[in-house]
Amino acid sequence: MGIRSKKKVRFAFKLLFVFYLAALAYVCLFSEQLGRQITVEEYRYNLIPFREISRFYTYKEIVGFSSFMLNLFGNILVFIPFGFIIPVIRVKKRKLSDVIISTFLLSLTIETIQLFLRVGAFDVDDLILNTLGGVIGYILFLITNFIRRNYGKRNI
Repeated sequence: MGIRSKKKVRFAFKLLFVFYLAALAYVCLFSEQLGRQITVEEYRYNLIPFREISRFYTYKEIVGFSSFMLNLFGNILVFIPFGFIIPVIRVKKRKLSDVIISTFLLSLTIETIQLFLRVGAFDVDDLILNTLGGVIGYILFLITNFIRRNYGKRNI
């Protein structure tokens, strides 16, 4: 891939990244379907790892299986694009540690904003699941980059 093509791809991914961040902010802070408009008087938070995950699993019959799946896999899936896009648009941030730190910091920022705006709850489990989603996105980036480098030049 030539330098010009790489610049076009990087620009397209930067544009995609802006739309992704806007959608992420909407889902995490403003989505009425996820109860984000309802502000509560007290601060809600969980600082004990895996407490909410196990609570949702234990009470999945009561809260509903879809709520359990949304809590568990939604937090992972929503950060997979972040883990994929970061190494594309930031060549110097292509190490796993950079993606983990970036993903964790973005998730921490969102959780902190949710805490102070009192929409949702600050949950350490979300930090763990979001960071896992970023790592999965990074692994998908590595796989697609490997395929592009090794098989992209061949005519299949």
